[in-house]
Amino acid sequence: MVTPDPEQKKPPMLDGSPEVQKTERGAIEDVPVAASSSDSAEFASDANAAVLADSRRHTRRSFAMAAIAAAAGYGLYNWLDHLPSEEMQPLGYRKAFQTNAAISRAIFDDRALAPTYALSKAENLRVNGVYGLKKMLAPASYRLQLVGSDASTSHPRYSRDVTSWEYVYVDEKAMEDQGHDTKTPPPSASTSEKMAPASMVEEERQKENRSGRMPRGTEEAGESDSTLAKGTPGLLLTMEDIVSFPRHELVTQFKCIEGWSQIVHWAGIRMADLLDAYPPARVDGKEPKYVYMETPDGDYYTGYDLEVCRHPQTLLVTEMMGQPLTQYHGAPLRLHMPTKYGYKQIKRIGLISYTNSRPDDYWTKLGYDWYAGL
Repeated sequence: MVTPDPEQKKPPMLDGSPEVQKTERGAIEDVPVAASSSDSAEFASDANAAVLADSRRHTRRSFAMAAIAAAAGYGLYNWLDHLPSEEMQPLGYRKAFQTNAAISRAIFDDRALAPTYALSKAENLRVNGVYGLKKMLAPASYRLQLVGSDASTSHPRYSRDVTSWEYVYVDEKAMEDQGHDTKTPPPSASTSEKMAPASMVEEERQKENRSGRMPRGTEEAGESDSTLAKGTPGLLLTMEDIVSFPRHELVTQFKCIEGWSQIVHWAGIRMADLLDAYPPARVDGKEPKYVYMETPDGDYYTGYDLEVCRHPQTLLVTEMMGQPLTQYHGAPLRLHMPTKYGYKQIKRIGLISYTNSRPDDYWTKLGYDWYAGL
């Protein structure tokens, strides 16, 4: 009979003390035995308490940092918001607009061409904004006032006072088809007036009584600071003069700052051709820097750099989608400039003036960016 070896299959110690065992080499080592359940629970409780304490420290720190950041942000906003304003924007915001424009010009060349599209992709452009268009213009009374060119006084279209030209308006009861408008277009020419403040309108009426001139700038932004003074000489071009230039067509995208865009078929003359035929008079031996445009009544006005007016895709438009322009799309002459947002693409151009001072701009006066580049 084999006697069991007392060293084999020895039962584990139950008192939690280490069991002494021999290794294969005969060395003795201590083998810890698992702690009791009460010891494990105590250890876990201590670990959880340490984690919670550390979490509380981090949470308090995070809240303190968030409060400091919020206070600093509010302080910065409050400081910016109370800076002197320029064109309805605090100076800091206006400087940001100017910085963005400078960066855009540095990255994107103003001479770069906008994409063109197949004619099959073109569609009728919606009407969006009727500033300067709320009275129906009699087409025969239209003249394009061109000021600041080097045309001589012997030119057949020369006028000693282009502001004296009388535009004729008709009482249009039924509104033409003008498509969808996000601002609900007027049902007739006499409605949907978004007027300037009453005090501004009254001031213009007083000016009219003194000068005999029709009131101007009755829309929200008021009268332009760049509008012509009475007695300004220039040319009064007819539509026959304008359409005598080579006709050009484009299928490009019209982009509105409100977030929508449409591909449209345009036709008209290149503004570069008009500039070549009637070049700006030089100022101190140099070309003036800017071009100013406004509607015949002066209610809507825009300003541009001269170079973007020379862009090969800048059109003085007479047709849209193969048809003559309608009144609410700017007949008889509107601007299409595919490198700019829609609010720069003035309808019913009554005046083009070359100037060396940056001209006034309707939406810039209401806080928008003057550059408006895409």
